[in-house]
Amino acid sequence: MARYTGPKTKIARKFGEAIYGEDKSFEKRNYPPGQHGANKRRGKKSEYAIQLMEKQKAKYTYGVLEKQFRNMFKKATAAPGITGEVLLQLCESRLDNVVYRMGISPSRNGSRQLVSHRHITVNGEIVNIPSYQLRAGDVVAVREKSKSLEAIDKSLSNSSQVYEWITWNNELKQGTYVSVPARIQIPENINEQFIVELYSK
Repeated sequence: MARYTGPKTKIARKFGEAIYGEDKSFEKRNYPPGQHGANKRRGKKSEYAIQLMEKQKAKYTYGVLEKQFRNMFKKATAAPGITGEVLLQLCESRLDNVVYRMGISPSRNGSRQLVSHRHITVNGEIVNIPSYQLRAGDVVAVREKSKSLEAIDKSLSNSSQVYEWITWNNELKQGTYVSVPARIQIPENINEQFIVELYSK
């Protein structure tokens, strides 16, 4: 499936925040890209533009394409609860995102690659679908043959984030997706209500 493979700093500058993590280039030029990027005298954005920007930010953050994202929105709409929150919870429940949150990879792109290359198991079975939706209680682990990969060891040694809805055992290189995260437990700076309003038009 097609993915955005262009410059990440350019996308971060578009949204005015480092959505892909620490970025020294973004810190130097944290204004929009383009000829007039540094010009602060820009016109006021329309309501539609703000809503569209928020949707694009969410898509780039989680590495999801439009069709996939729209399908998740439909699923969130049909589910009980607040649609916007459920949408973000579906994004967070993706296998590639949980692999990233567990610190097995320093980026979502890297975690997607680990899953696609069959380095990750769920409940003891190899799963190579990055968009696989995890359920509470699922055990995510590094495949036995892949536990010696230097990239995984390096990522785990540099990982310091702790999430209440995930547990991790560094010796076994496995963790548990304990529960669906509440909105307050999701650190992404996304206004999900704008996305709901955009799709509801």
